[in-house]
Amino acid sequence: MPTGPVRICVIFNPTARGDRARRWTSKLEGLSDSCELLPTTGPGGGIELGRRAVEEGFGKIVAAGGDGTINEVINGIAQAKGLENARLGVLPWGSVNVFAKELELPTKFEKAWEVITGTHERVVDLGWMEMGKEKERRCFVQLAGAGLDGRAVELVDWERKKRLGGFWVYLLAGWEALGEDLPEISVKTEDQELSGQLVMLSGGRFYGGRYAFFPDARMDDGLLDVVVVKEIRRSRILKYGWAVLRDKITSMSGVDYLQAKQVELTSKGRVPVETDGDAAGELPAKVTVQPKALRVLVP
Repeated sequence: MPTGPVRICVIFNPTARGDRARRWTSKLEGLSDSCELLPTTGPGGGIELGRRAVEEGFGKIVAAGGDGTINEVINGIAQAKGLENARLGVLPWGSVNVFAKELELPTKFEKAWEVITGTHERVVDLGWMEMGKEKERRCFVQLAGAGLDGRAVELVDWERKKRLGGFWVYLLAGWEALGEDLPEISVKTEDQELSGQLVMLSGGRFYGGRYAFFPDARMDDGLLDVVVVKEIRRSRILKYGWAVLRDKITSMSGVDYLQAKQVELTSKGRVPVETDGDAAGELPAKVTVQPKALRVLVP
């Protein structure tokens, strides 16, 4: 039975600021004949639009924005049970774009759109986090963090982020979080038990840009890569930062690096959690991996 062309929709934030976002929004409007534009109306709007796109039969669902936008769209696709049929496209106009860097996606609009209209795809793992007393489930494709990282995201001044860009605002929020008492987090895997003040989990190598925070990670190996930092202090932050810049964080004393299919995180104190750069909830959390679950359009 013949089938029609694959329908494409683009989910984007119409209020995104910055010259890059404005240029790309203008170019999107010129594509309205070949795709449907679905603007978000507020925080979390990408989830509902991703769900709607699956229900309306779009075969290619494009997230135009940064890692947070991608995370929302993927969660919408997953909630609508569209992972098997829908393919994710990415127009990377965020401030960091770690997921796009991981998959070597083009940063120029025209090249990125060629990828979206093409047929090449890669199937990657999805991480899942079940959080809090309500056991709310949320998936992530690149990164999840608990402790310092989660608290820093919680402290981000979003108006300042729009003015200065994401990198510097996250850095300032992280410095502010370092001045607080950070509870100890217990980390339990299938065969290990550890503890620390910062826990990072990923399916890919990169964090904060092209920094290989997880050197052994592969996006389709069915494993979570986990970094546990025993103690976070302002007096050591320059050492940690220098190690990250040199891709040496996992070789530092007081830092454990492991791989697992399942991780349980608990704490006696309040510990916030982030997924792909957005505040997601609090511990306790159970983190699992869904192997080769997400189809992504790639060069």
